[in-house]
Amino acid sequence: MELQPKIIELLKKRGISGKADIEEFLSEKPRKTYDPFLLLNMDAGVDLLLSAIENEQKICIYGDYDADGITSTTLMLEVLSHLTDNLTYYIPSRFDEGYGLNCGALEKIRRQGTDLVVTVDCGSVSCEEAEYAEKIGLNMLITDHHTVTDKIASCPVINPTQPGCPYPFKSLAGVGVAFKVAQAVAMETGLPKSVLTRTLDLVGIGTIGDIVPLVDENRTLAKYGLRALNVSRRRGLVQLLQGVGLKQGSISAENVSYVIVPHLNAAGRIADAGRAVELMREKDEEKIQADVEELIRCNARRKKLQEDTFEQCRQLVEQEYSKDLFYVIALADAHEGITGIVAGKLKETFNRPAVILTPTGEDCLKGTGRSIEGVNLYELLKNCEDLFERFGGHAAACGFTIKKEKLDRLRERLNAEMQELYRMQPHLFQKKVEAEIELSAEEVCMNTAEELQLLEPFGCANPQPQLRLQIRPQNLRKMGNRGQYSRFTAVLQDGRQLPCVIFRNAREYDEILQSGRKMSIIGTLDIQTWNGKRYLQVNVSGAEE
Repeated sequence: MELQPKIIELLKKRGISGKADIEEFLSEKPRKTYDPFLLLNMDAGVDLLLSAIENEQKICIYGDYDADGITSTTLMLEVLSHLTDNLTYYIPSRFDEGYGLNCGALEKIRRQGTDLVVTVDCGSVSCEEAEYAEKIGLNMLITDHHTVTDKIASCPVINPTQPGCPYPFKSLAGVGVAFKVAQAVAMETGLPKSVLTRTLDLVGIGTIGDIVPLVDENRTLAKYGLRALNVSRRRGLVQLLQGVGLKQGSISAENVSYVIVPHLNAAGRIADAGRAVELMREKDEEKIQADVEELIRCNARRKKLQEDTFEQCRQLVEQEYSKDLFYVIALADAHEGITGIVAGKLKETFNRPAVILTPTGEDCLKGTGRSIEGVNLYELLKNCEDLFERFGGHAAACGFTIKKEKLDRLRERLNAEMQELYRMQPHLFQKKVEAEIELSAEEVCMNTAEELQLLEPFGCANPQPQLRLQIRPQNLRKMGNRGQYSRFTAVLQDGRQLPCVIFRNAREYDEILQSGRKMSIIGTLDIQTWNGKRYLQVNVSGAEE
């Protein structure tokens, strides 16, 4: 199709130029994918898997309790079930065991007669656990996507981020790596293509849900995944979609991020992540209905706990930590399942990296953190690794365990590191919304909005475009149970009127919007539907005279 110049300009700013690259990026059927055997250790990993299957050994899939781990576990079980019935799975308890491999779980798995453990979405740096597995006669294959630096487990590890891996795309989600392993197994065994295509709904959910960059191969996986999700016949998933008010055929990446993923995550945050795995695999209608109802209940409880804990943290920040550049907050009785979300909301609200810690075990605290743009949390905490009992994560999020007596030292060192970063980057904490392109009045039209939709799915590294418009505001009114949101009309330079809403920090703009003077707004141009009619609306993220 013939694109408007402004859309081409936008694509170029995002590093997409040239006819072939633009066509690939906008294609409904993208082709950007790579040979799974380019992943380091894929040959050895597939040989290990197929040898265990041939020798009728018991295989355990060891996953993680978030949506990426849940979908990865389900995918691996589903594909391997076409080759063997000798399968089981294990997802550690967020509350009793924490993230990743642990020796107690491996011992339990071994006692149950397992010969081979295949991890998904975890395990790359679990050196002690890999050695323990070998000691008790348990073979192990690790598939993962988390950052690998100076140490790696002493067994076959399939992870595009590990040193020496020639795979051309390093940002796959855990479910993306699991899918590449499944591809390799299918290639070696001649499994029909339909076995893999039936798992694409899982791949889409896990890839979008883990907030990996939606570019390159991830964009391919997300697009095909969304298409598969919209026609999926997975009974448990279909009933979950119905239960949360989503309609197949119109499910978007935003629906995945803000509706589907929170419900899957809620199982691991509040109860047992295995419930979500069972839902994805279940055939019995009564059990499916019970699982759906349980996930909806868990998510409702998660939201209430999250709101209460955030308010507690907000007060602590304002009363005790207002001068800190890195918030390190220890809570005695917070529900461990929601601390990561609350850390993320603190980060969004105050534009500071945040870690929340809760008691775990004897004299220890478990921490989970989220970071702001421009601050690599993994590197920051890596410099404090001598304080931790366990530690892992990536640039935007992390988890660790630390002795209680080391908490003050951690807070001091992290704030000292942030002071140094701030000295080198004086604008680090300025939350200024930047527009990618400016639209003239005549360019604010349904055709422009439709062409912008071609850039979907939006997400990490491919956000919904922020546009600048010259307008005059009128009819400001408040929305929300506390008047925390705003709605107003933007009068364009050609006299047309455009409805606008502000959902974040709306009160900051009350004065300027009430002035009625000419100004510029920055936001996204969205297509809304009401009573069968489509209209344009701007979701405003910034305004200035």
